[in-house]
Amino acid sequence: MEQRALGPFRVGAIGLGCMNLCHAYGEPLSDAEAERLLLGALELGVDHFDTAALYGFGASETQVGRALARHRSRFTLASKCALEGRAGDDGVKRRVIDGRPEAIRRTCEEALRRLQTDIIDLYYLHRWDKAVPIEDSMGAMADLVREGKIRAVGLSEVSAVTLRRAHAVHPIAAVQSEYSLWSRNAEIAVLDACRDVGAAFVAFSPLARGFLAGAIRDAGAVDAWTAKDLRRGMPRFQREHLEANLRWLPDYLSLAAEADCTPAQLALAWLLHKAPHILPIPGTTKLAHLEENLHAARVSLTPDLFARLEALVNERTVSGPRYSAATQAEIDTEEFTASARG
Repeated sequence: MEQRALGPFRVGAIGLGCMNLCHAYGEPLSDAEAERLLLGALELGVDHFDTAALYGFGASETQVGRALARHRSRFTLASKCALEGRAGDDGVKRRVIDGRPEAIRRTCEEALRRLQTDIIDLYYLHRWDKAVPIEDSMGAMADLVREGKIRAVGLSEVSAVTLRRAHAVHPIAAVQSEYSLWSRNAEIAVLDACRDVGAAFVAFSPLARGFLAGAIRDAGAVDAWTAKDLRRGMPRFQREHLEANLRWLPDYLSLAAEADCTPAQLALAWLLHKAPHILPIPGTTKLAHLEENLHAARVSLTPDLFARLEALVNERTVSGPRYSAATQAEIDTEEFTASARG
């Protein structure tokens, strides 16, 4: 597979996001199933694994550590802090954003134990805690680099302005945000800012949470999702918006057929053709889907097909915001105005 820069590392252009193993969609994999998937990914040539303290409230890091620790020299390991599960007075764990230096240090120490490693290659601030100056959080991350606990620093779901403020404290190796044909916010400013400061842009949810893989063909599909499926709370999967988005899906599927690839491969190929500093990290629970995704690196898109694809799926044709108002308030990314969305 083509190699791309991920900060100081060289990795395959397509990595593996490890959220799906135990978090967000459907039933979590058993530990044995997760291990088979992770080891299978390694054998297929994946050398960039991305996890986080939040995923399964530590379960994903534990699964990655258990399966891959003995192969540590064969891949680049990324994880994230400042967004985790924390038990309340009732004993129930809930997601908490905490970017204080002491919280960052604690989360890193816990991650190192779960991942069964003495150093994390790329450690992201999963969310900027707006109650803490970004400079303070970056100071803590820089301390972890100096102490040899992490090799490089990343940010997730931040604006170009915040990226530049953070980069002034310590070099930023990568920014990770949602980016796909149907979530184009990165094109407003942060994609260019990454190029300017020499950071990679890691695209999560590059398949639009399954939509661009053709996994959702009718609005009734939502009814079969588990109660904990994150998409149930996302506006684009509410019936009115979903029905509107399903109207252009057949044309998208036709473009995939024209490109002689699967719908998922078309979405990933678009990202790879968009800019050389973009690295998508699709997640999956099925080895066959992973192999399909990796083959997207072989797909060639003509300029004409690329243009028609962008004209079909963009911020004006996709119905609904990507997050609810409450979730949107937690992130720092640039957003299209209502007029720009059409």
